[in-house]
Amino acid sequence: MTTTSNSTNRLELLLFYLGGRRRFGINVLKIKEVIPCPPLHQLPSSNPKILGVAELRNETLPIIDLAKAVGATHRTLSEEQIKQGSVITTEINRSHQGLWISGVDKIILCDWKNISPPAKGTGIGSYTTGVTLIDDELVQLLDIEKVLAEVLGLETTQTDDLDIPNQELEAVFGKLVMIVDDSGMAMKQTIAALDRLGLQHISAPDGKVALQILKDYQNGDPHTMEPISMIISDIEMPEMDGYTFVRELRQLPKFKDIHVLMHTSLNGNINMENAISCGANDVLTKFVPVELAEKIVQHLINKTED
Repeated sequence: MTTTSNSTNRLELLLFYLGGRRRFGINVLKIKEVIPCPPLHQLPSSNPKILGVAELRNETLPIIDLAKAVGATHRTLSEEQIKQGSVITTEINRSHQGLWISGVDKIILCDWKNISPPAKGTGIGSYTTGVTLIDDELVQLLDIEKVLAEVLGLETTQTDDLDIPNQELEAVFGKLVMIVDDSGMAMKQTIAALDRLGLQHISAPDGKVALQILKDYQNGDPHTMEPISMIISDIEMPEMDGYTFVRELRQLPKFKDIHVLMHTSLNGNINMENAISCGANDVLTKFVPVELAEKIVQHLINKTED
């Protein structure tokens, strides 16, 4: 258990450049590979933040100019500059794409507790999920999910497609669900799905805040507070990640048996294994509203029957 706890409290970050001397970071678990920029084919009338598409391993991937996508620059790259750069290929939220960067620095190991929430702001700060100090330099972890949502048009939450029988909607109506997620985009999508199901919700931007809410909730008057029926939590969060959050909440008597669904942009069996070993009940890859709604209703119906 100690080994699992230590490993899930830490993450590997790839540090890279977007054209200047400043470094940025991305979780290595989101990366498939980092390669020299392949030949690109231009698309007519494409988003100006997309440099083109590349054929990689029999798959056509859009290549996003990450610097332009997060507002770090408004410059237009020359063909020679593009060729000199690198591409991070990613698998996030069930989609594959490439992120063009000017260069790679290194991979470092970092503790989640050393990653702080970003300051509220505009510009590139609004594309940051966390900040950490590395080699006496402040490094920003970029919100790749937000980039993909905006550039590739993945912001729409198709909650109208939810096909839940009326009797099931009536059975779960009004129940309270906690959402724990540092991504404003993901929070918005999840809330839209809960609203469509007629559920109440409370939210927290990371595990540390969520845990304090639950502690306060545990010490409150149970006769005046709606019981929390389940928790939907992200894994990657500053200060306290989802794995640590679940382990900690299992120590709270009132919530030691509450159903926790890990809702993550990370794909792969390793995340499922880590989540279950830390005390989560289920894992779902973001973001398909229908699947999320089905998971929620399935649990709440079973809970009602119990």
